[in-house]
Amino acid sequence: MTNRHKRLTLSYMKDSSLTIRLDKDLDELLTKASKRSGRNRSEIAREALRRQLRHEQFETLRKKIMPFAEARGYLTDEDIYSHIS
Repeated sequence: MTNRHKRLTLSYMKDSSLTIRLDKDLDELLTKASKRSGRNRSEIAREALRRQLRHEQFETLRKKIMPFAEARGYLTDEDIYSHIS
């Protein structure tokens, strides 16, 4: 292992694990976030991964429903918000 990359092994409820390489900057950001929050690095990485995957899932669903929303006159988020407020 080089000095440029550190490995982080994530395990969640001992079901599976993931080893990723972090560059120096990301490793430092993760370490600082861990110290600031009082949570361990794995918890922060799991939360970030979960958030990213949910965001991607949301965007995929959004792309699928956009034609239906546009056909009903909903062209922006503001159109939807004004309708439900």
